[in-house]
Amino acid sequence: MSDPTLRIAFIGGGNMASAIIGGLIQRGLPASQIEVVEPFPEAQQALQTKFGITAHAQAGEFLRGVGMVVWAVKPQTFKEAAAPVQAHTQSALHLSVAAGIPSASIARWLGTDRVVRSMPNTPALIGQGITGLFPRPGVTPQDRHRIEEVVATTGEFVWLEREEQIDTVTALSGSGPAYVFYFLEAMTDAGASMGLTREQAYKLAVQTFRGASALAHASSEPPDILRQRVTSKGGTTHAAISSLEAHQVKPLFVQALQAAQQRARELGEEFGRD
Repeated sequence: MSDPTLRIAFIGGGNMASAIIGGLIQRGLPASQIEVVEPFPEAQQALQTKFGITAHAQAGEFLRGVGMVVWAVKPQTFKEAAAPVQAHTQSALHLSVAAGIPSASIARWLGTDRVVRSMPNTPALIGQGITGLFPRPGVTPQDRHRIEEVVATTGEFVWLEREEQIDTVTALSGSGPAYVFYFLEAMTDAGASMGLTREQAYKLAVQTFRGASALAHASSEPPDILRQRVTSKGGTTHAAISSLEAHQVKPLFVQALQAAQQRARELGEEFGRD
């Protein structure tokens, strides 16, 4: 961290908060500079065991003077959780990892425009995530740099120009790991049905996704070119791709992501109300 004196508070101490906390501590931020509000005893004990952090059951004076607040609460509890916090943190920078809550609602509930809304995904738990970030007008360049330092502990990030793009990020990468796991299920089932053990099929499928993703990341070529290089006309891959195209798998998959995007919009309208 470029600011070793930073005090940071987490409202909610679940998996995503733990991923960020672990990354911050690994990068040198002392656990003593991290405050957590977490009402559930099991989660409190997990934070104590893993990081040596004593979590508070509710907000209080200990939040006064923190430089950043990370909101890792469920969308339906955000407004209720904000009420006792905002009196102590109006001078802080706020980062929300809560799905669906519009930044305008967050700014209104917290009494500050220094709010960044984000959409991470679950690979953040192993430092391999990707997060979409949208800053409100009150966020300064220095604030953005500080947010980047925190989010980088969980993987990569992308700044967005318009808040509605968060719904697209939600559909694409926020929900994206589930799509990968869905295809891993299908590939494992297929391998097992064709004579492999489930363990063999799963290992082959996982490493194929891992290797292909690494190859795409390392290449400057678009995915259609990479796909064509594996697809010889009349060969085995061509047979598989032709079957997928005959069943219109690609347009159906696009429709699935559009459905996720629409649901993200609906959640924002539902949970962002006063």
